[in-house]
Amino acid sequence: MIVAFVALAGLVLVMVFCVGIYNGLVRLKNNVGKAWSNIDIVLKQRHDELPKLIETCKQYMKFEQDTLEKVMKARAAVFSAREAGNVAALGQAEGQLRGGLGGLFAVAENYPDLKTNQTFMGLQSRVSSLENTISDRRELYNESVNLNNTRLEQFPDSLVARFGSFKAFEFLKFDAAETQDVNVKNLFSA
Repeated sequence: MIVAFVALAGLVLVMVFCVGIYNGLVRLKNNVGKAWSNIDIVLKQRHDELPKLIETCKQYMKFEQDTLEKVMKARAAVFSAREAGNVAALGQAEGQLRGGLGGLFAVAENYPDLKTNQTFMGLQSRVSSLENTISDRRELYNESVNLNNTRLEQFPDSLVARFGSFKAFEFLKFDAAETQDVNVKNLFSA
């Protein structure tokens, strides 16, 4: 009778332990979803601001259609990747968009009337602010992914994760072009 009681108590302890692990994994998974939602909100805001910026630039930069088209193509690629929830494609498209915006702002320096336009200055400031917010939120998202993925690999969490169908998430990495400085010389030689 005592052996059965000890076995039952041990089983209850194991079940309580597993429920604690399960709940912790659920919390981490939800944190990743919340972090993704926070990035998504800012991406949508920037998506809405870019056409205004491009329209303002078109009024002054009649001979820079290629630069403007690159930004709009990259914007469309970011939108598609975001809608599909494709983190890898989003990272690549985001890098291209950031490179395109860097090129656009560099080329805008060649148009003094555009640089002093209040609308352009406001939109440039707004887009730059959103870019910084996206970078901050990407850091939080990647930290949430790291915590989730680490727990999924640790023992005994990995056993509970298999039964609960938990999955690892992909890090949001931007294209290497994002981190490079804009080569103004190449922009004007093309």
